[in-house]
Amino acid sequence: MLRRTGIIGTLIGLFAFVLWAPAAGAAPAASSCGVLAPGASAAAQSAIAAACAQVDAGTWYTWGGGHGAQPGATYGQVDPTDPASNQDPERLGFDCSGLVRYAYAQAAGSDILNGDASQQYYTTRAAARFTAAQGEAPLLPGDLLAYGTSADLHHIAIYIGAGKMVEARQSGTHLMVSDVRLGGDYFGAVRVNTGAVTGHVFRTWGTGVWTKTAPSVSATRVYAFPDETSIRVECQKHAETVTSDGYTNDAWAYLPDYKAWMTNIYIQGPAWLDDVPTCT
Repeated sequence: MLRRTGIIGTLIGLFAFVLWAPAAGAAPAASSCGVLAPGASAAAQSAIAAACAQVDAGTWYTWGGGHGAQPGATYGQVDPTDPASNQDPERLGFDCSGLVRYAYAQAAGSDILNGDASQQYYTTRAAARFTAAQGEAPLLPGDLLAYGTSADLHHIAIYIGAGKMVEARQSGTHLMVSDVRLGGDYFGAVRVNTGAVTGHVFRTWGTGVWTKTAPSVSATRVYAFPDETSIRVECQKHAETVTSDGYTNDAWAYLPDYKAWMTNIYIQGPAWLDDVPTCT
């Protein structure tokens, strides 16, 4: 009986192999994470490959992960508002902006997107920007999708094409490929320039410094710089006089990446910025 059972088992195994073995020369199954549409630059493809390698490795989302001295996975922190983050200090991983930082550092060979989601969306390295109203049509793999408001972008992900994105989404989950979410608080997208930055680039100083929709302290707030930030200035003009932190100045700079104005008081440099044209 034992011998006959062994023979029958062998025959069943061979039959299953014939049914399920791939034909000679058949292509391997496509990965769910990768460049899924044409048009991506070589750098964007490299960024996607770096992010997808972390997805394939089963890397965890960790709150605050990926924001160490150098790009790469770090142990996370407990988010007081999310009980699911209680194990994040024991998990090596990334949060949403930590993953974006790492992916583009791998692609560019330098740490070009160090910061949170807002700082990454408003980067001086923007090659193009797209509004929520434009939807998915203009997007190319490698573009960054941002969620929240102009004053508070709380999430960012990497578009990979075909209606998919790779993201570090939330505590208790691994990095993942998700359907692009264009509803809700989807804010817009930015295409990253990994080459030389064009325009007049300066650094801000101070904390909690607001940009405004017009060159006036009473204008609507757009975004507050949490600390020193690199900014690109398109032009400057004389407008409302501002006195703050011991300085008085009537010069205001227009920041194209924010579509907003800020007083020159909080831009490192002279009161009237060198080589920056006057706004017309």
